[in-house]
Order: sequence, then C-alpha cells, then structure tokens
Amino acid sequence: MADLENTLLVDVVDAKGKAKGRVTITLRPDLAPTHVARIKELAREGAYDGVVFHRVIEGFMAQGGDVQYGNTTSADFNPGRAGMGGSRKPNLKQEFSAEPHLRGVCSMARSQSPDSANSQFFICFGDATFLDRQYTVWGQVTEGMDVVDGIKRGEPVREPDRIAKMQVAADAT
Repeated sequence: MADLENTLLVDVVDAKGKAKGRVTITLRPDLAPTHVARIKELAREGAYDGVVFHRVIEGFMAQGGDVQYGNTTSADFNPGRAGMGGSRKPNLKQEFSAEPHLRGVCSMARSQSPDSANSQFFICFGDATFLDRQYTVWGQVTEGMDVVDGIKRGEPVREPDRIAKMQVAADAT
C-alpha cells in the first residue's frame, strides 16, 4: 500500500480544460523534507490548481508551478510572466542529494542562487544527470508518465496544458 501522505495526485488538462490524465508522484521526504513539505502545503492550499506548464522542452523536462503568474484562475495570471514568479512563501534552502535526475524525477526549479527554490518544479522526460547535486530532487513519477510525455511543448508554451488539481493522496476527494 502506498504511503498516501507522501503521494501526490496531479490531474492534467489541456488549455481548453479537456482531461489529459493523472500523474502519481511518490514524494521523497528522505531526500528533501523541507521541499516536500512546501509542495504538500501548496497543494493543500489549492495553489497549484490551474497552474500552467510554462516551459516544456522536448527530451528534457516539463516545468510548471509558478503560482504567482502561472495560475490561470488568478487575477495575476500573466502568460508572458509565467515562470518568473513563485509563491508568497519564503524561498527554500537547497537540499541537494546524490539522487540522479532520471526519467520521471521531480525536482525544484530555481534561479542562479542555490537557495532560491520556491514553488516551481520540473519533471524530467529523460535522463538529465548534468543537473545532479545542483537541483533538489523531491519526487518520482510512479504512474502516468505517458501523461507527462503528452504535455504540450514550447518555451514559452502557446495555449499551455495545466494542472487542473494537485492533491496529497491522503486528502483525495
């Protein structure tokens, strides 16, 4: 039985709201307890619901999680600025580990400062071991990698796919 408190359910839809599927992510508090706590806190607040995948690079990764400018349900939504914001919470101190950035790994996005992760994250399409020990790994896709593979590409993405709902499995409705 999965640890429901450390499992994330992410429902993805296209720009028109048509369901693309569910992604299940096993959280890794053993690697990044502070980052996992932040992801769960924002998910429980509904902060990720409606947030677009604003930067999606073929063969590399899908990035989203900008709850400030990337949330289509917010008055602050700005497609031109999606990817430049975070949340109202303070940035996090890095929790780098030896965990490799392989297909399906979930890791925090950040600026040049190692301690600048906030709410944005990315999911690796393939192996990206050049990121190892430089970005905080906080989870692993365990189901629905086909959904991740189907996220619309672009940098920036025109009419991006988005998270319809992100929830901790223990709270699933």
